[in-house]
Amino acid sequence: MNEISSDLTQNENITFNNKLINAVIANCNEENRANLEGLIEPLHPADLADLLTFLNTDQRSYILGTLKEDRYTEVLAELDDTIIDETVQNLEEKKVARSISEMETDDAINLIESLEPKSKKKILDQVNPADRVIFEESLNYPEDTAGRRMQKEFVSMPGFWSVGQAIDYLRKEINLPDDFFELFIVDPSNKPLGSASVSKVLRSQRDTKLSDILEDSPKFVKASMDQEEVALFFEQYSLVSAGVVDDQNRLIGRITADDIVWVLQEEAEEDILRLGGVAESEMNQSIGRSTKRRFIWLFINLLTAILASYVISLFDASIEKMVALAVLMPIVASMGGNAGTQTLTLTVRSLATKELVENNRRKVFIKEIGISILNGFIFAILTGVAALIWFEDMSLSIIVGAAMIINILSAGFFGFLIPYVFNRIKIDPALASSVFVTTITDVFGFLSFLGLASIYLFLSLIHI
Repeated sequence: MNEISSDLTQNENITFNNKLINAVIANCNEENRANLEGLIEPLHPADLADLLTFLNTDQRSYILGTLKEDRYTEVLAELDDTIIDETVQNLEEKKVARSISEMETDDAINLIESLEPKSKKKILDQVNPADRVIFEESLNYPEDTAGRRMQKEFVSMPGFWSVGQAIDYLRKEINLPDDFFELFIVDPSNKPLGSASVSKVLRSQRDTKLSDILEDSPKFVKASMDQEEVALFFEQYSLVSAGVVDDQNRLIGRITADDIVWVLQEEAEEDILRLGGVAESEMNQSIGRSTKRRFIWLFINLLTAILASYVISLFDASIEKMVALAVLMPIVASMGGNAGTQTLTLTVRSLATKELVENNRRKVFIKEIGISILNGFIFAILTGVAALIWFEDMSLSIIVGAAMIINILSAGFFGFLIPYVFNRIKIDPALASSVFVTTITDVFGFLSFLGLASIYLFLSLIHI
């Protein structure tokens, strides 16, 4: 069994390892506890946490109950946010509280904030008072800010210390973070003067003052800064870690690159899900909760679909006289919807990465309009020729070509405008999902295509 587990875990990603998952489920009982321990013992805590997402609540609780305290803490810190509350409710509160106190602050806060209010209160009540104060201070910062993501564990020193003093301190002091990449240099009021990388400290002469080897690039962020902005800050200055300061500019924590990787993943996932009309990952949510979240967007889609259908109904007489219109309508509408989604996606990304700002707004907008016009004429020619070959009607060919230009142009216009406006009024631009843009392009597509066709038919009757 151990050999199978070792082979599986070394050669396959746990997420896709059905053989191991099934083996764990089959041995998840007291009778086969030895076999179960042999299966899960080789797993990294992160892999074991991933495996737990495939199990039910009782199975998770049993496996966690078999773990030694250190490993128990490591696995808890890696649990997926969507199953934390459900899992913790089945665990011993005092044991969970002890584990939380042993975690790095950022991991502890991530676990605590994933709990429902009732569970959160129960766990915090069991945490020792000193740690509870630290956790509550972090939780007081708004969600998705540096204050929520920071670790309280960091190394700071006065600038007048020498390199030799710093090294001696690091060797003797036992209450230091397990991993750190730089020393934060502070003044007597705990306000940062700068930072020095550990490598630079070790390569400097012992009598060198720490204040003389400070890094040039800025490495401090406000606790109130949005986590997306923090991620961009890390990218801008190629940082491994950064200090966090409060409103009085006092050093209160640090953020490391692993936190930023998590932030980037979370923000990207959030934007993608919101563009699809889903609020958060639903893999491990109940049917009722997932249905409730999806209902809102489906209901909005229903209303917008009714609007598009109503526009079509205004031209039913024209459709009856020229059946070809019904055949060509989906082509015009779909092209506009796809073009709008392209512009929407680009705009949302540019806003998220701060590439789209007031200074270049006009330039980006003009560029998107230019692309829309060019694509509009290209596809107008292609669809016009196709309609001519298909229906052998030059007038219909011109109508569908003109409608294509209008629709793709409107798609580019609203694909840029909707997320930009949302961002200006402090609403997440990802909420400007394809539902809105697609509906607008559908309406404009139907109005332009059927409107031009109706005008043509009217003029034809007058001519007759």
